[in-house]
Amino acid sequence: MPTLSRPRLLAPALTVFALAAAPAAAPAASPPAATTQGVSKITFSGAQLAGSVNPRGTATTAFFQYGLTKTYGGVTPEVPAGAGTTAKAASAVIGGLAPTTTYHYRVVAKSSAGTIPGADRTFKTAKQPLGLSLAATPNPVPFGGPTALVGTLSGSDHANRQVILQQNAFPFTTGFMTFGNPQVTNADGNFAFAVLAVNTTTQFRVAVNGKPDIASPIVTVLAAVKVRTAVSTHRVKRGRTVRFAGSITPIRDGANVEVQKLHGTRWLRVAGTVARHYLSDRSRYALRVKVNSGGSFRVYVQTNSGAVSDNVGSSIKIHSYR
Repeated sequence: MPTLSRPRLLAPALTVFALAAAPAAAPAASPPAATTQGVSKITFSGAQLAGSVNPRGTATTAFFQYGLTKTYGGVTPEVPAGAGTTAKAASAVIGGLAPTTTYHYRVVAKSSAGTIPGADRTFKTAKQPLGLSLAATPNPVPFGGPTALVGTLSGSDHANRQVILQQNAFPFTTGFMTFGNPQVTNADGNFAFAVLAVNTTTQFRVAVNGKPDIASPIVTVLAAVKVRTAVSTHRVKRGRTVRFAGSITPIRDGANVEVQKLHGTRWLRVAGTVARHYLSDRSRYALRVKVNSGGSFRVYVQTNSGAVSDNVGSSIKIHSYR
């Protein structure tokens, strides 16, 4: 009997599905790099800071921090450093610093990947050159009156420095000569000289001896004639006259004298005369003024001299009536 063979079973067909590959994760952006470099153009109040920044492919800005300690406190404006992959120079000019002072500073790189500071470095500002200022109060000075010359020695090492007052009297041909005793500046560099009597227009300056010697700008103190005025009355009928009389010190025979009246904000001439000899140290004047309406009056003296300057007397109120 023939042997029956088993039917062969066929393996089922295998369906293969292709799986889509997952997208690769983008590499994280690298933080920038910052390198603090040197300082140039150092003065007593400022400097130029330098550094470099590598953005490492991300848009980056750069700025500097600076201050008296490593906590800084000062910061410069941010400036673009690009998005390249190589170092790019950065610099900033800072001001408002104190002389002969040590400052800390560093460059900082900032991007979306992080804010990276460079190393801390230091520099020292230069000495501030010494300088002198001077002013006189009052100026002009009524003949024979006092004035005060006040000033400041600025710059490094300005305290406890000897200051000398010098003068050169009109006509300014003798040159500057030391006047009075030296003064010593205080902790802020301030000083003051008292001049008890100014009898002629005089140039003043102060000086400090050292390396180098320095002197202040010249201050010219005007000695103004002293004008005294008296009137015959302070109340007068309209159209009548008032007598103005007085003296001028020092003697100024022939000086122009005029009576002025205040109109709004301006003093206008209403009458005039010339000064005449009176005593060895003074001249005098006298004139009558017709008063049509009351108001404020004064006497103005024009000296026509460089030794003493023009001046006015006190304002005098005169009332008029019908």
